[in-house]
Amino acid sequence: MDRTGFDALLGTLAKHAAHADNAGRPAAEALGALRNSPIPGLVVPQRYGGAGADSLDVNRTVAEIARHDPSTAIIAFQHMAVCSRIVEWGTDAQREELLPKLASGEWLAASAWSESGAGAAKKNLATTADERPDGSWLINGGKAFTTGAGITDIYLILTQSTPVSETDTQTYGSSGQSFFLVLADNPGIEPDLSLDLVGMRASATGFVELRNCVVGPEALLGPRDTASTIIAGVRQSGATLGAVSVGIAEAAWDIGFQAARRKAMLDSQAVRHRLVDLRSQVESARAIVEQAGRREADDPGEVTLHSKILASQIAEHVVAVVARLLGSSGYVVDHPINRMARDARAVALMGPTNDLCRELVSMPWEA
Repeated sequence: MDRTGFDALLGTLAKHAAHADNAGRPAAEALGALRNSPIPGLVVPQRYGGAGADSLDVNRTVAEIARHDPSTAIIAFQHMAVCSRIVEWGTDAQREELLPKLASGEWLAASAWSESGAGAAKKNLATTADERPDGSWLINGGKAFTTGAGITDIYLILTQSTPVSETDTQTYGSSGQSFFLVLADNPGIEPDLSLDLVGMRASATGFVELRNCVVGPEALLGPRDTASTIIAGVRQSGATLGAVSVGIAEAAWDIGFQAARRKAMLDSQAVRHRLVDLRSQVESARAIVEQAGRREADDPGEVTLHSKILASQIAEHVVAVVARLLGSSGYVVDHPINRMARDARAVALMGPTNDLCRELVSMPWEA
């Protein structure tokens, strides 16, 4: 990966992250730097203009971005996730048409799966896709908590294309669901950024309304009614939102260490030992995230789920301990540790939520 473009992105994020958080929207400079960096093409195969990186590279890269700006890290993560789904499930025509634009940064991509009434497991979707006699599809519904709403160029939309089977046994997603790739300039799609988040405020996370949204048959990603299979394969990829938590934990530890040094607190054995313990936890989070990226376990998907649970818990803990270490100096609104606390909490709520991760791991244990 070209470090020049990547380092330029990190410098831009460091400069604008605090203001973007206060404003509740991504900085135009940050989005421009992201598009011009090597990140959009990281997972795209070389034949389409990308780097062809694996999930280990993805996790390391996302962690480094999150160390500077977690909001941009999840925008980048979702973009790469959509690229990966197109690589895995797209037709030759879809790959030839979409991947070069996504790799160059001309286009950014977003996932629109969640709905207010569907729960973390993405069941009982209200967003429907009806096939018309000419082979086109009519999509209606609304999506919530879509990262990148209004700033991306193409959305991966999860829909109910066939009524749910009475014998449906899916844990994540349901039978009869399909994915569609919908361009942002489609007149039937309307983003709504009125959602005022506590954390990840610069991630452009909001609602997406689909009203009589017509797409051609070429918009269907993968076979009809197989979205649950595609979803199940996502965690097998090894790419994990736990990487965002690693970056947050790393940044928080740095703040704690520098504060302890500045205040001459490193002369205290208790403080030194506390920082060592925190560092051990940061490294354990990094280790499981990298293990997920290597995909060397007997069940890579299970490790990916564990990595999100553990890394997000560690990030919240490290941030909380550092906040106490800072004392009154950290108890002001604009101190970075408070933004990190809000962002760290958000990762546990992102799909699959930590509770759903636990359910996905433990369901096979039932008799």
